[in-house]
Amino acid sequence: MLVKVYGSAVFGIEATTITVEVNIDKGIGYHLVGLPDNAVKESSYRISAALNNNGFKLPGKKIIINMAPADIRKEGAAYDLTIAMGILAASNQIKSENISKYIIMGELSLDGSLQPIKGALPIAIKAKEEGFKYFILPKENAKEAAIVNDVEVFGVDNITQVINHFEGKDNLEPTIVDTRAEFYKNINFPEFDFADVKGQESIKRCMEIAAAGGHNIILIGPPGAGKTMLAKRLPSILPPMTLHEALETTKIHSVVGKIKDNGLMFMRPFRSPHHTISDVALVGGGQYPQPGEISLAHNGVLFLDELPEFKRTVLEVMRQPLEDREVTISRARFTVNYPSSFMLVASMNPSPSGYFNDGSSPITSSPAEMQRYLGKVSGPLLDRIDIHIEVTPVPFDKLSDEQKGESSVTIRERVTEGREIQSERFKESDSVHYNAQMTVKQIRKYCKLSDESMLLLKTAMEKLNLSARAYDRILKVSRTIADLGKSENITPDHIAEAIQYRSLDREGWLG
Repeated sequence: MLVKVYGSAVFGIEATTITVEVNIDKGIGYHLVGLPDNAVKESSYRISAALNNNGFKLPGKKIIINMAPADIRKEGAAYDLTIAMGILAASNQIKSENISKYIIMGELSLDGSLQPIKGALPIAIKAKEEGFKYFILPKENAKEAAIVNDVEVFGVDNITQVINHFEGKDNLEPTIVDTRAEFYKNINFPEFDFADVKGQESIKRCMEIAAAGGHNIILIGPPGAGKTMLAKRLPSILPPMTLHEALETTKIHSVVGKIKDNGLMFMRPFRSPHHTISDVALVGGGQYPQPGEISLAHNGVLFLDELPEFKRTVLEVMRQPLEDREVTISRARFTVNYPSSFMLVASMNPSPSGYFNDGSSPITSSPAEMQRYLGKVSGPLLDRIDIHIEVTPVPFDKLSDEQKGESSVTIRERVTEGREIQSERFKESDSVHYNAQMTVKQIRKYCKLSDESMLLLKTAMEKLNLSARAYDRILKVSRTIADLGKSENITPDHIAEAIQYRSLDREGWLG
């Protein structure tokens, strides 16, 4: 008897429906075709044990299983439940008249219990697109998949529940998630708050500007100055994610199996990889392509602590994603795209010892050592970082002050207002949404300077030996400062403040 059941393969961050055809006929043997990997090939052992331990059996006949389309590689153990239900239906051990209406996915343990799968959200989205009404999967993934409307999601603990459902003995209850209610209920509770930061008012101001304009930022300061603490609080002042952004971000995290119990991600991601990370782990790819850290930071923040300690090759592969806001992984047999629109926040010591420009600490590094250390960060990468700011240690009287600073919620209100001004400005553009994304043409259009402002910028570039790459960055940042001040025009004060945020372009840093 021939039976068709349906599963799904995730490729990149998109799903493709897989038809599992099971034919049982006279003879002996178990044949699995359709480009399965080793984990799929081993499913026969897991299925046999799970069925035996739950009162069923693998038929002693010739079993042929075809996974179509045959030219797509099938990976992982998530097809165990799909194949098992196909075998039971084809051998008439369960009723099969409604099985073609379901997407069925799950990894079987030998006792018949189910292990969670990856990519439940993109699978549910694809199921809705192709008109499937029902989705059976492990209970741990049910909330994640139930985000999608118009598909009834059934979370199960073991194969017996699925069998009883098709036999009509015990109907499964669908998992219900009110996506909008869940999203808006949790949207205003940042994990880290700027109210806990003592002093550092100028750095907080700088972070506010970076958040408002979507500018990449690098923090330069000695150990213990608070660079990491400040970076961790940046997501708390970014504008709240829209529902569309939340779904997009959740989809990426679903593919790598990093979704928590809530199902929907409502906070902007903050990723902080260790400096020993490889270039593949950072940008994505591998034998079985997976999103990297920069895609997991999509719509959020990627924090690179101690930037010069990262391998040069790792830093260089970020240049294209920073420019295009997506990663393209090309191999001989496939090409996948991962979105990677993130804010880059980096930190570094000003010298190998960490105490350059600190009058209270001796300089223990030679000029050659310092130049070699700073030279680990390439000019093209720095060219994509709009704001450089020096972070100094907080004095004791500030640390001991019990008065709380301005809260993240208050700062975020100003940031959101600034972003709304930019959204209105760039409403005709599909690719530009905030100031950091402006093209040269848009800079010339929206960052016009008065004679006084132009003279100030010219003088600063000459006196401070600012590089040519600093020119457009200063204009972008000054535009954001003007937006925060609700000023239509860029004034000399805005230019003067933006000039302060180009530390690494000055003579004495990177030459």
